[in-house]
Formats: sequence, structure tokens, C-alpha cells
Amino acid sequence: MDKKRMLDTEIAELKEMILKMGIMVQGLIYKSVNALKEQNVAMAEEVIEEDEKVDQLELEIDEKCIELIALRQPEASDLRFIMTGSRIANDLERIGDLSEDIAQRVQDLAGRPFIKPLVDIPKMAKLAQDSVALVLDAFVNKDSQKARSVWDKEKETDKLRDMVQDELVEIMGKDAGTVSRAIPLLLISRHLERICDHATNIGEDVVYMVSGKVVKHSGGKV
Repeated sequence: MDKKRMLDTEIAELKEMILKMGIMVQGLIYKSVNALKEQNVAMAEEVIEEDEKVDQLELEIDEKCIELIALRQPEASDLRFIMTGSRIANDLERIGDLSEDIAQRVQDLAGRPFIKPLVDIPKMAKLAQDSVALVLDAFVNKDSQKARSVWDKEKETDKLRDMVQDELVEIMGKDAGTVSRAIPLLLISRHLERICDHATNIGEDVVYMVSGKVVKHSGGKV
């Protein structure tokens, strides 16, 4: 096998590893919020345990990227792809950590009635899962236009976070006894908003990978 074909094969393997990691973290987002809705502590504990597998996979991806650069000496688009893959793995690892944070808040709320029906938080979770799926698809297909569309989802998530925050602050203001049950929900909304931020980071990296344009902190306007 010649050098270029060998590099292509190994890049395909890297892509599969990143996709596997993306599917894992989407599952953790879903499971952590499902644990919240069902107040299922056992499910929350599963999220915490499974996040360790995500951490391990990030290390393997990092090693793969370093090995590819050192041994195969890729150039131009291949090098950008590998560097982007490494950054994406880092963001996916943080998404896994945030899902674990949500699971820990579920443990804090175990056996205690909700102070309000869960309406906006499940919507935020769906947006978070969709955002991760969107940018991973954009990465695999080298589709910068699709990557840019994640900014709309981030804005929608920010609005929902603000709504959750305003409602919980109002509830706490009226009844100080609700604080210990409101704070975990407030933190969960922030964790989900941060997940969407990391998905946006991935979208920005995909745009750079495809077009060479730096769009970080631009809100997709470049």
C-alpha cells in the first residue's frame, strides 16, 4: 500500500473513532435528561460511569492524531482534517463531562418533587443532541454550510436558558424553601447551554477545516 492510500485508510479510522465518540455523548445527553425526567438515580449513575469511556476514547483519538502527524507527515487538507478531529474530540469530551454534571444534579434532586413541570429543559436537551448530530454530520461530509446552521440552535438554546433562569429566580424569590430544589435545575439549564456552546465550537472548526476561514466568536457572520 502506498503512503497516500495508507494515510487515507488511517484518516478513515480516525473519522470512525470521532463518530463513535459523538454517538456516545449524544446518548449521555439523552440519558442524563431522561434520568432527570424519571428521577432515576440508577440511570444517572450509568451516565457517570459511561463518561469514563468517553474520556478514554478522547485519549485514543489524541494518540491517533499525534501518530498520524508524526509518522505520515500529512499536508494541506489532510493535516487540517486531523487537527480539527483532535479539537472535536476535546469538545466532545467536555460534552460528556457536562452530561455527567447533569447526572450529578439528578442525584441531588433524588426523591424530591419538582418545583415546576419540566418543559424547557427537555427542549434544551433535544437542541443539544441535535446540535451535536448536526456538526458531526457536517464534519464527516465537509459541509461548512451545515456547520454554520448550528448557530441558530445555539441562539434558541440561549433563549430557553434565560426563560428557565427567570422562572426559577421568580419561584425562589416567592418561596425561599424552594432554593435547594431550584438550584440543580438552574445548573442543568446552564450545563445544556454549555453543551450547545461546545457544539458551536465544533461547527466553527468544521468551517475552518473546509474553507480555511476563522469564524470563532463571530456568531457565524464571517
